Amino acid sequence: MKKIGLSALCGVMLVTSSTTAQATERLLPGLGNTGYDVQSYAVAYDYSPGTSQMPASVDIVARAEHGLSSFTLDAVARQVKSVTVNGLPAEYQLDNSKEKLTVKPRIALLPGLPFRTAISFVADRSLEPKSPSFPEQDNFDHWTDWDGGFELMGQPNRSHLFFPMNDIPSDKARVSFRVSVPKGYQAVANGTLRSERTKAGRTTYVFGTRDPIPTHVAQLAVGHLTEFKGTGPHGLPLRSFVDSSKAKAAGARVGLVPEQLQWVEEAIGAPYPFETYGVLGVGGVTGYALESATLSMFNADYLTGPVDGSDGTMVHELVHQYFGNAVSVKTWDDMWLSEGHAAYYTGLYHDAKGRRKLDDFMRDAWEFESGERPKYGPPGRPADLSSILYGTNPGGAVTLYALRQKLGLKTFQQIEKTFFERFRNKAASTQDYIDVVNEVSGQDLTAFVREWIYGAKTPPFPG
Repeated sequence: MKKIGLSALCGVMLVTSSTTAQATERLLPGLGNTGYDVQSYAVAYDYSPGTSQMPASVDIVARAEHGLSSFTLDAVARQVKSVTVNGLPAEYQLDNSKEKLTVKPRIALLPGLPFRTAISFVADRSLEPKSPSFPEQDNFDHWTDWDGGFELMGQPNRSHLFFPMNDIPSDKARVSFRVSVPKGYQAVANGTLRSERTKAGRTTYVFGTRDPIPTHVAQLAVGHLTEFKGTGPHGLPLRSFVDSSKAKAAGARVGLVPEQLQWVEEAIGAPYPFETYGVLGVGGVTGYALESATLSMFNADYLTGPVDGSDGTMVHELVHQYFGNAVSVKTWDDMWLSEGHAAYYTGLYHDAKGRRKLDDFMRDAWEFESGERPKYGPPGRPADLSSILYGTNPGGAVTLYALRQKLGLKTFQQIEKTFFERFRNKAASTQDYIDVVNEVSGQDLTAFVREWIYGAKTPPFPG
């Protein structure tokens, strides 16, 4: 992003347990759930203009990590109508004050085996409580209505407003959306269009991802949208969608996507990681852009801007497809791995285009970070919710720049490529990155990186 949740069988004793909220999210207590690993979400909505409520459902396929007599999901909904587990009705309780849905299957779940949970509910875009962790700092509309439709902004911890889920970045899953809309409306979501069918004046679109993504970058938009199609490096299918009233003016910036993809692939040294890419331009979005997986989201007015060097935010969100989406963070304390990479490569992009030297870009980032570290906290230990999104950018970028200055460009590039390839489609921690640094460099740079990431004071400017 950038700112502008004792049974016996076959003679074997099975000990079952209930799940509890994870303790690994220091800044977001109560977020996330243990005991299972989600494999996929299949979400369905029926959208009608003029009402905030939508009949909805989600089918969740997960794998039990140990025997479970009950489990919890992060959830906020107007109403839960039914829950089944493996096709059998299950007991359930929705507590919107705690943002938890507790489910008790009729038959306890066996360790190591997959199970399917189907939930019918009513989604309500007007039901948008502030984050229990930091209500005073949650200034975004997460169900974001705009002229003619809506879009989603779940980062960092509000995606479970949209459908029940395990809303932590380490539990990645494939996501599909099946959305029914009336004539004249379009739906678009992460991944590729799998089907489109029209019947009785309504069109049902089904989009889905090939690869697992973290929940906070799930995206769905409904509205009057114009599609731009194209081809990127290696024949990559490109599709972008822009508010139809702004589409003509957005053509020039949308046209930058193939060139930006080519540049990012060469800079990181790895092919783009997903099956498609594009940009989404909608109304109602102010002050931020979001790295929605395969479909980076912007205010439509930004995409109508001139091709004059102010396209760095597009590159920032594109780099997040690698670092943040394909390689997600293990906890929110590791967010510098996502935001720092996006900021670093944005600076490198401006340098490559002759707009601003990387050294100057990084010195400004260092000066900002030096002055604001007492407020935001060090990049590896953000002070609060806003620090996760904004304070990790400059500190993370300068940390990467410091490594480049210390080890040289060639070794640094090998570190980046190795880290990305090793943790693609996985979640990575700060220690994971340090381990790759030490392995590739042949040196023990643990103390060096930790000083930049965790130190109370920003180290001197590199070099």
